[in-house]
Amino acid sequence: RSGIMSRGLGDVYKRQIHTSALNQGKTVGTPSLCVLNNIGDDKNHGQHYPIQLRGGFGMNMAHQKVTASHLKRQAYCYVRQSTLKQVFENTESTKRQYALRERAIALGWPVVQIVTVDSDLGETATSIADRQGFQKLMTEVSLGRVGLVMGLEVSRLARNNADWARLLEICAITDTLILDEDGIYDPTNFNDRLLLNMKGTFSEVELHVLKSRLRGGALNKARRGEFKTRLPTGFVYDHNDKVILDPDKQVQQTFRLFFDIFKRAGSAFSAVKAFGKDDMKFPFRSYREPNKGDLQWQRLTYSRALTILKNPRYAGAYYYGRHRSRKNVDGSTTFFQVPQDEWIVLIKDAHPAYITWDQSEENIRRIQ
Repeated sequence: RSGIMSRGLGDVYKRQIHTSALNQGKTVGTPSLCVLNNIGDDKNHGQHYPIQLRGGFGMNMAHQKVTASHLKRQAYCYVRQSTLKQVFENTESTKRQYALRERAIALGWPVVQIVTVDSDLGETATSIADRQGFQKLMTEVSLGRVGLVMGLEVSRLARNNADWARLLEICAITDTLILDEDGIYDPTNFNDRLLLNMKGTFSEVELHVLKSRLRGGALNKARRGEFKTRLPTGFVYDHNDKVILDPDKQVQQTFRLFFDIFKRAGSAFSAVKAFGKDDMKFPFRSYREPNKGDLQWQRLTYSRALTILKNPRYAGAYYYGRHRSRKNVDGSTTFFQVPQDEWIVLIKDAHPAYITWDQSEENIRRIQ
């Protein structure tokens, strides 16, 4: 025992001790709040009688935060997985998220007032742009119709601090509680708000670390020319993941004819006109379902002709980092092309080609 115990009559001391200490090591229990009585003038002077206050401390604290005002409003259970693959394979995580409804019922919410938002299954939480379910949740909270927001963890609700801070601010204004697997939080309480902000920061850091690892591996393979990217029509991967010309001879002949016509005519428009005059179709491989990988023959367009002439793959070059992306204020993403000297990787003569690198550069100069 540390400290000096007063001998005054009726002094009461509160101290946290373990059940195991009370029973001289015979049992092991959780910390309990005890009252120690020290009667200074009786025969039991110097002895302390612990009175253990039992009960579910965590649940009691949760009930203290939930008021009648919260229970009058709805409880929203937000369910999300980042990809469709996770939806089909990580079924246990999805079940755990749906099971949060039972927590709301235990806190006093009627079943009819519990709303499950699962329309964002298969959507990433890095932005709210494509998450209709989260946008609906934010709207309902801002209107004061929600008393409790439930998510298995912070990363289910938001993966960036901007969206997370916005949700916390709205919840604080409308007196809405937040519940995750660890506990229930009141955004109007300083300590709870501090903990929620820390969780949001950790969630964003976790995403950054995961992205850095994945990107590091991709860059390492790209510098060797081994990172697989989507090939333009006219090329395919063989069984060893090597880039080869499309084995369909008609496809090869069509591309060689296109580059030959452009070389003689000197413009993309003339090449398109020549194909249209003879009603010749151009090969195209779809990269989207339901016809993914199928070879189709379509009319050659001017935009398609320019895309082919600008693509270094047709000159046998492997490249990576030709396009970059940036986030917009509304959460959407914009993609843009950077100059050749800013590409991350450019390996000439990396695979079979339809034209030489010099011919490709000459073609680009012609169409500029």
